[in-house]
Amino acid sequence: MIAPHCLENTKDDLIMVLDITKPKDYIDLAASLSKELAQSAVARDAEAGVPEEEIKKLRESGLLPLIVPKQYGGIGATWIDALKIVRKLSKADGSIGQLYGNHLNLTALGHVSGTAAQKEKYYRETAKNNLFWANAINTRDTRLKITPEGENFRVNGIKSFGTGISVADLRVFSAVQDGVELPFIFVIPKDREGLISNQDWDNIGQRRTDSGSYRFNNVLVEKDEILGPTDPPNNAFSTFLGIIAQLTKVNVYLGITKGAFAAAREYTKTTTRPWITSGVESATQDPYILHHYGDFWVEIQAAVALADQAAQKVQAAWDKDIALSPEERGEVAIAVSAAKVLATRVGIDITNRIFEVTGTRATATKYGFDRYWRDLRTFTLHDPIDYKLRAIGDWVLNNELPTITQYS
Repeated sequence: MIAPHCLENTKDDLIMVLDITKPKDYIDLAASLSKELAQSAVARDAEAGVPEEEIKKLRESGLLPLIVPKQYGGIGATWIDALKIVRKLSKADGSIGQLYGNHLNLTALGHVSGTAAQKEKYYRETAKNNLFWANAINTRDTRLKITPEGENFRVNGIKSFGTGISVADLRVFSAVQDGVELPFIFVIPKDREGLISNQDWDNIGQRRTDSGSYRFNNVLVEKDEILGPTDPPNNAFSTFLGIIAQLTKVNVYLGITKGAFAAAREYTKTTTRPWITSGVESATQDPYILHHYGDFWVEIQAAVALADQAAQKVQAAWDKDIALSPEERGEVAIAVSAAKVLATRVGIDITNRIFEVTGTRATATKYGFDRYWRDLRTFTLHDPIDYKLRAIGDWVLNNELPTITQYS
């Protein structure tokens, strides 16, 4: 892990190189890592497969314990800054943005949904051992069954959307027990026997997330690996991570969109030719191209502003911890839902329309401009924004707060 350190110059003066506990330094570090990842993003998208290279770089960066509080050995960043880093990484590569965003959410899982002992254990272990987290929680997939065995449990069946599981040190899953209404959420280590990857992730986008399904063959789950119960039980904060996860996705969408915008702008400035009847010599003077870029910029500014506003609300709610009320939770959920609706609309629009300002030659495979749309189209289907709009409308007209689910 990168830690605060300094170098000596020839005059024996001390020059501070990096202090990753300071927001400016870890945000700058993320920007540098994003630029590095961008250089190989097209090739990695074409290759698909397991993101071992990307996770290695994240480990080496020191950014894995970003939101772990300082008293547990972490960096102690706010969600406001953490989500900006997710956005920066997603600008280079939507897959790594999703993987890192999921990781940040999961490092706080013990805090939100676990016992006091689990909160301390997982925070400390993440910081001390530079651990990477991944999950297949998707509670709508009920094929994974958990059954008691003495004080512990055994798990059998299949779980889909195991995003990043293959390279994770700690792996989070949900499973159902016959006769029990709520699913069990549990955390197991990488070396737990009986877990097999089906290597069946072959989707059009987010191709380096390795989000395939997994088969469980009598996998042991120890009793203290099952999260909860929280104290007090069923408090509003215990379900708050679902809202943070939604805003994390928003920032992945925005990062991808900003990446598409930047790539198209550079191509337009250097390669695109004006149309034959435009009456201008450069594409950067073409009136319709100028119109499109103006439209893109306005859309992005609006979506980013709404997302940043939601992040402020998320952080304020996070700071309340278990004192968070159901009403406060619901109002934050509305703000995040609004940000997600706009980010989805803007992202799908811009990643499609960039070809109108770049031209036919920009569709060449070597540029990989299509990956932005493919990544967004894939990831924005995670959960439908139609239901976000319905919930917002119900709040606006009837003052009804959203139903608490994994997605709201």
